[in-house]
Formats: sequence, C-alpha cells, structure tokens
Amino acid sequence: MDSPRHSKNANPNREPKRSQNQPTAPRQKDAYARLLSQHSSSKFSLYLEQYARDTMFQRDGNGPSTQAQSDRLNIPQRKRDQVPYDLSDSSDFSPSSMKSKEEESSLSLYMEKLSTRSAQQDCERKQGVADRQRRGQRRDTATSQDGDIESGEELSSFKPNDSKKQQKQQKKNKDSQETDVFVGRPQSPKKAGTSGQEQEKTTKSKKKNLPKYQEEDKVREGAFKCEVDPQMSRPKSPHGKDKKQQQQPRASVANSPADKSKNKGGRGSKKQVFEAYMTVEEVSHGLKRGELIQGQLRINPKKYHEAFIPSPDDTRDIFLDGIVVRNRALNGDIVVVQVLPREQWKVVRSDTDCEGASESDTQRDNTVQMAKKKAQRTPGPDVTVEDQSSDQDELIRKVQNTTLTDPGEPLEDPSTPRPNGEILQKTAKVVYIVEKKHSRAVTGFLKFLPDKPFAMFSPVDHRVPRINIPLVDCPENFNSRSGDYTNTLFICRITNWASDSNFAEGRLAKTLGQAGEIEPETEGILTEYDVDSSEFSDEVLNCLPKDLPWTIPPEEMRKRRDLRTECIFTIDPATARDLDDALSCKQLPDGNFELGVHIADVSYFVEEDNALDAIASQRATSVYLVQKVIPMLPRLLCEQLCSLNPLTDRLTFSVIWKITPEGKILSEWFGRSVIRSCVKLSYDHAQSMIEAPEKMFSAEELPPMDPEHPVDEIHQAVLNLHSIAKNLRAQRFSGGALRLDQLKLSFTLDKETMMPQGCYIYQYRDSNKLVEEFMLLANIATANHIYRKFPELAMLRRHPPPKAKLVDELQELCDQLGITIDLSSAGALHKSLNTTLGDDEYTTARKEVLTHMCSRPMQMALYFCSGGLKDEQLYKHYALNVPLYTHFTSPIRRYADIIVHRLLASSLKCGPHLGLSTQEVQKQASHCNDKKTVSKRVQELSSELFFGVFVKECGPLDSEAMVMGVLDQSFDVLVLRYGVQKRIYCKSITGLDSFHHRKVGKKSELTLVWTQEDHEKPPEEQVISIFTLVEVQLKADGAPMKYSAVIKRPEENAS
Repeated sequence: MDSPRHSKNANPNREPKRSQNQPTAPRQKDAYARLLSQHSSSKFSLYLEQYARDTMFQRDGNGPSTQAQSDRLNIPQRKRDQVPYDLSDSSDFSPSSMKSKEEESSLSLYMEKLSTRSAQQDCERKQGVADRQRRGQRRDTATSQDGDIESGEELSSFKPNDSKKQQKQQKKNKDSQETDVFVGRPQSPKKAGTSGQEQEKTTKSKKKNLPKYQEEDKVREGAFKCEVDPQMSRPKSPHGKDKKQQQQPRASVANSPADKSKNKGGRGSKKQVFEAYMTVEEVSHGLKRGELIQGQLRINPKKYHEAFIPSPDDTRDIFLDGIVVRNRALNGDIVVVQVLPREQWKVVRSDTDCEGASESDTQRDNTVQMAKKKAQRTPGPDVTVEDQSSDQDELIRKVQNTTLTDPGEPLEDPSTPRPNGEILQKTAKVVYIVEKKHSRAVTGFLKFLPDKPFAMFSPVDHRVPRINIPLVDCPENFNSRSGDYTNTLFICRITNWASDSNFAEGRLAKTLGQAGEIEPETEGILTEYDVDSSEFSDEVLNCLPKDLPWTIPPEEMRKRRDLRTECIFTIDPATARDLDDALSCKQLPDGNFELGVHIADVSYFVEEDNALDAIASQRATSVYLVQKVIPMLPRLLCEQLCSLNPLTDRLTFSVIWKITPEGKILSEWFGRSVIRSCVKLSYDHAQSMIEAPEKMFSAEELPPMDPEHPVDEIHQAVLNLHSIAKNLRAQRFSGGALRLDQLKLSFTLDKETMMPQGCYIYQYRDSNKLVEEFMLLANIATANHIYRKFPELAMLRRHPPPKAKLVDELQELCDQLGITIDLSSAGALHKSLNTTLGDDEYTTARKEVLTHMCSRPMQMALYFCSGGLKDEQLYKHYALNVPLYTHFTSPIRRYADIIVHRLLASSLKCGPHLGLSTQEVQKQASHCNDKKTVSKRVQELSSELFFGVFVKECGPLDSEAMVMGVLDQSFDVLVLRYGVQKRIYCKSITGLDSFHHRKVGKKSELTLVWTQEDHEKPPEEQVISIFTLVEVQLKADGAPMKYSAVIKRPEENAS
C-alpha cells in the first residue's frame, strides 16, 4: 500500500484537477476513467459496431462528437473508446480493436446518456452520504456471516432515455446477452407506465424538503434499479467499489427468459424483471435428477447484492450474484436454485479476494481519500459509509479476517485451481421458493412521492426491497407534513412482489416511534424477526388452572415420588424468575452420593394438542432481551406454577444417580416427583460457599430458607456438588470435549427508566460450571434413555464437526503465526487453547482472539428426530464428544424439552404415548432450530442496542484492544474491557500519513505510518497483525446508537 502522495500520482488514468466551472465532480471523472481503462470484450466491440451502424443510420450522423462528450465527462481522449460495461464475458481485448468513426459515435451516444444522469446523482450521492453520518449503517437483520462494508453508493442510479431506437437495437442484440444500455425503469404497482425520468424529476423537485434518510435512499434506489436489470451497464461508483463487480462474470442472469423479455416492452408496457418460478413438478423432478439444489438463502448484510446457499458437497457455498437471480426470495428463505453454466461462475483470486475482490481492488481510492482529508476536503462516500459500519454487523461476523473464510462468503475450493491461482465458485439463480422463512415484516422510514397514490417505504435492512405503501395507510397529515416523520420508525409488511416490478408492495402495520429510542428499536427487532410478543389469548389462558392459589391434587401426589423433605435447592442468576432446575446431593453411609437433578414438570400443565400447546410449539423458545423476557409460556406458568420457587411444593421430573466422589455413576433412576426447594441461591451465593469452604454463613448472608435444612447442610451440599462436578468436568475434557468460551456483555439498568447505567463482562465461574456439569449429565442420560425406548421418535440434538476445508485454512494460518494448535479433534483443540498462549496478563485476551478464530469453522448444533436420520454416526455431538445428546433441563423456556419430557413420561408408563409421527417430530425440530437461531440473534441485537446507548450516554470509553483480523485497509479488534468487536479503517485514522499492507501466505500485516508533530522527526511506524495490542477509544457517532472505535497514536499508548 503506497502513501497517499504516491498513489495519487501512480494512476496514469487520472486527469489533472478540473476547473470549478466544469459540470462533473472530480470523483466521478476518476471513477469513469478507471472504469473505461478496465473493461473490454471482443463481443462488446461487435455490439458497438452494430449499435453504431444503426444509430448513424437513424440519426444521419448528427450525434454529439466524441471529443465533446469526452470533455463533458473529463475522460482522457486516449481512453474514450473503452466503454464502462459490465459484461458476462470477462475476457480482455485491446483498445486497438475499436477504431472506426462509427464506434466513436456509438460511444458518444452512450456517454451522453451517462452524463445526463451521473452529474445529478453525484450530487444526490453526496447528500445521501451526509445523511448516513446522521443515521448510521442499517441494522443487520440476519444470522449470516457475510460481507464487508458496501452500500448503495457503489451503484449509480442513472436511467438512459427509453427510446424506441434503443429498444430496437437492444432487441437485435439480446441474443448476444451482453449488458446493453439500461432502458428499464422501476415500475410501481400503481403506475407501471411512469418512466424513471419522470420519477426522478418529481423527486428532484422536492429535493430540498426530503428527509436526510430519504436522500440516502436515492442512492440505494439507484442500486436496486441497477441490480434488477442485467441488461444495464454498471457505472463505477465515485469511490471505486464497483471494480470488483467489473472483474467478476456477471452472466449469472444472462440466459434467463426474464432477461430476454425485458427489452420487448415499450413505454407503456411492463417489463419482466424476474423469471417465472418453476412448477412444483419441475422442481421435484429437477431435485431428484440432481439438476436443482435446495438450501437456505443467506444474503450478505453489507453487500446486499451478494447471496449464498450451502453446497450439497459441503465445499464452497454457491454464489447468487445480484437481486435478479434471487428472484424475490429474502434472507432465510428455503429456495431451490439452478446452477449456471461454468463460464458464468465467479472467479476467486485469493484469500483476500474471498468476496470476489480484495479491498485494494474494490476501494483503490483509499490513499486518495486520505490525501483529501489532509487537504481538509469533504471525505468521499466510502469513508463515511465505512466509518458508520454497524457494530452488530461486526459482532455476527465473529472475526473479520481476510485470512479466514467466512461461511457466509465464497469459500475457497482447492479442487478447482486455475493456472494463475484463481479459483472458480459456482453461481446459481433461484427458480422456486419452498418456504418463506423471512417474516416479510421490516422496520424503516416513509418517503413522500409527489403526485403518487403511494409512499415509498425504505427498509432499515438493505437486503429487503423498497416497498410501495398506499397513502391511505400513512398518517393522516403525511401528505402535508411528511417532514414531521423524518425520524419516525414504521413497521411494514410485504404483501406482494410482482415479477414485473423492481419494488414490492406492502401495508403499514404500525408506527413504532422515534428512531434511536430503546423501546421502538426493540419492538422493531422483535417484529422483523417474527418474535411473538403479544399477550396470550383467552383461549390459551383458559388452559391454565382456574383455582388459585393452585395446589397439587392428592391423586397426582400419589403417582409421584415424594422428595419434599430432601435438601433440594436452586442456583440461578439473581434476577431469574423462571426456575427450571434444582439440585440435591446427599452423602450415603458407604461414602458415595445420591445426586439428583430435578426439572420443572411443564408437560403436566401443557397438554398435547390444546391451544396452550399450540402457542408454545409456535414460539418454541423464550427470548431474552437485556431489559425483559418474551416468554414461551404464560407468566402464571413461567413464574409461578412451574417455577421451582423456594418453600413451595412443585411437580418435577427427576434424574437421581448413585455416584462415587470421583464421578463414576453406579445407578440411575428417572421418574416424576414432587419437591420443595429449601432455598433459592444465586450464582454469587454458591460461589461464596465454594470460595469459603470453612466459613460459617449466617442466615442474614443468604436468602430465606427452610428451617428444616440449616445453612451448614446446604453449604456442604454445594461443596460436594462442586467437588463431583470438577471430577466430571475433568473426565469430559480428558475424554475429548471442547468448550469455546466467548465474552458476554451484561448491563446494570436504571430500575425506573431501564436505561443502561453500566456494563461489564459476565464472569463464568465455578458456580456456573457446577450447574452446567449436572445439566449436561442429565441431558446425556435422558438422550440415551429416550433413544433406547423410542428409536424412531426421539428428539435429539446433534453437533456436526467443523468444515474440514476451513479447519485446514485455520491450521495453516496458525502455523504461520507460530501458534502450536492441534485441530484434529474437539479434545485436541480444547487442550491447545488452554496450553499454547503463554502465561502473562494478556494470555486471556489471546485466548479470546484465538477462540473467535476457531469458532469460524464451527457449525450450528441442531435438533433432529432420530427416525429421520438413519446414520447414527451423524447423531454425535462434536463439542461434547458424546454419541447422543438432547435438551431436557429447560422446559419452561424451550419447547424441545417439553417433547423430550413427554417421551420420557411415555417410556416410564407415567404419561400418554407421544401423539406425533417421525415426520411431525422432525418438522417441530426444524422449527425449534429456526426459533433458537432467531432468539440468539435478537439477544445479540438487544445487547448491541443497549451498548450503543451506553457509549452515547457514558462515552467516550477507553480500553485496550487486541487485533483479531487484518485486511488490506482495515483491521478488526476485540475491545478487551467490553468484549465487543470493532473494525478500524486505516483511511479514517486521524494523524496517519500512509499505510502499507503485506501478506505472506495467510499471514496479513498492516504497517501504519504516523505523522510527527515535529516535522524534523521521521514518521513513526506501527505494525498491525493478529494479537497486536492497541489502545482504542469508543465514541458515539452522529447516528442513533452507533459508535466507532478510534485507535490512539503509539505515543499516547505509552503515556
């Protein structure tokens, strides 16, 4: 990476700075000049010849001169014969193949159309960028791990005239399938014939009155228009991000019927934007023959034109390039795709190029932008956009490391290397949507469109299309006072997305409130992820016991083992109200122990097939936000009748073992029981007991407890549990288990406002490990029991091993970093993580960074029905290193556990037979998987929301940080004090003279060259690589709840 000064002079395509009276901004000039110098094709030259002949014939040679047009765009004359087309054919050709006057004339016509739009949009783009500083990057609403920063700015929204001449010529050239001049325009559901130009004029006439976020939407609108028409050339963005797209084959949509039909319509007719879906029969046959592939669509949250589905052979993900080939599918949908011909596959050049182009390719203006900053000029859009990158996007990516391949990104396939080291990745198009898993509900902002019967809804999530909303849905005074709603969040539901429209149609569902406030933002998150937070219906509540306070019926008591006199207690977070599990540990005369795990018997209250069961199965899990819980079951059950509250008789399912002090199980008993918890201990209480084994605790130091069981008895039981748990844990890890601990942020809230007052990293201590160990033991025991009794119906949980290719890449990186790590098995990895990272104050930090790196190849654990998966080898839980596992211990908050309880009751002849088939259990298992993923993501978003507010209210915050990933022009850090991850962009660092990127093998380094206040001194260099320690400051951005990390100068670190 050269210094800004060098890079500014290094590009031969750049022109000297233009005079101020010239109409086009220098950035646009540079972008087009670079674009012209890059893209060429022999097929394209043939197209130009034909286009020129027809145009010359029709215009009688009266087109504007090439020289004049070249001057208007400020394109170097020697480059004027190379036109910025994004072609499906990626082959290069010499400029010498285009020399005729006809070619020059055709170029002139094309450039004229380009310039009439580009100058306007360059201005719009600037305003949209300023808005992004206020509002910040759009929230990531997916669980995929995708993408670098990229937003609407990289695509121009130019719309050349829709003339019959162009249509005629395009029709002649459609069979060549090259990307011709764009003649399409977005169609509203109301006025299909309205041209893009007319829309642009009307919106431009109101430009000064538009809310800032709507100005930004103009940029994104252009991006969608560009994406949805594969016949359109893609002019390069002012900051050069489209170079990547030019270097990639874009013919993934080239041969589709939709593309061919696009050019047939005239001004008043609708053009087919998307292909018609295949029939069910065609899809079924195609899947059986292996011609089609089914999978879950993951759309890159930061490059919304990129999407992926898993490859059936578990190699590189299949790439879907552009909105058209997604064919109206949204993130998370289950789709069927057709792989495109090999010549249309994507070229991946290197690890740095894992997303199709390296940072240096896609953002070549970085040093120029830095030089502009030095000259105190307005930074380009790329600076603004990247500085506003959303931290929740950073968090879900785990480690934004160019040397590690992300499951949500193109994955390197060593089996198909090309002579120059490039690798091919399959591309595909969606031909059918099997299941619309996306909720079709989104949060966003309304934009007033003059003289239209609808308003434009702009979703916060880039991956969702713009939506036309009937004006009748809008607030009453929206027409006259649309500016009042600039910062108002709305919820919209998509009702239709026609195949001939770039935009979806929808209805406004609700006005949330002001953007940036916790409650409106929280409600928006819940709605987008389809989390049902509504009150339970009367029909559901009627399934609950009516006579309160409820007592256990005598006949039920007779069916159960009575454990009410035993010393049984709960250990939970201090704020917990839904107490699922309790423990007991009684020493026997022979020196062994009777150890019990007692789980709330939720299945007693939730009978199969009633309204309560239906809503619980649909919700599938409770969702834990920072400030509240969205419960799976009514609070009467969660917090009272099922919760194992102290000094109260409660129904339970118990597993009781006879176990040696060393942790060897001698016998096992399952059954329904009744308990009476003698005390509700918090993790802090239990930890105090573990840390002070000789201390005599007074009653005042602990919560209220049953006088039948003195403090000493409870204290001794906790110590015995701790001792046995340590032995069990040691056995598990010596037997090959793995645990990847990651930092978790917790908050202290103001009790009245529920605003964050403080935050801290949650400490996972011995008391947590104690409870975890016995929950694992109970789950493993239950899995073996129900599978033995019901081999076709057991609800189990498996964890597939990590993807081998990603493990190999991680191993290579660690070798080059000098880290001795064994990735051959879960146990070997666990041992490596705990023995190879030194012994100093930063050992824990290095372990955290390496843990994040190791999490990248890992796959998700999944519920499944044993009868639906015949190969028992696939049942294994990789991390726990056990052949069978399930969830039994949290039925208040997980529906899978309720099914397991029903199976257990049936096997013990103390409950009815499960009224579900293998297929129904598998369907419910899949639904539980989806809801668990959603719950985890919503919890993360809630945490990020509160931390953003905390930084705004209490910042700036200083902390040490450790580098966890290095790219060409940026690096990711783990902020050690708060456990959050942030990306730092070199070109946005104040005081940086230049930076250089160096890569050897998979090891990536950046050298930052800092300017000195004393110009007599030479610049100071700072090397950034994985595990480098830096000082950062977290500062609130102008946008609500957004913040950025600023690296401090090395001398500040030392001071």
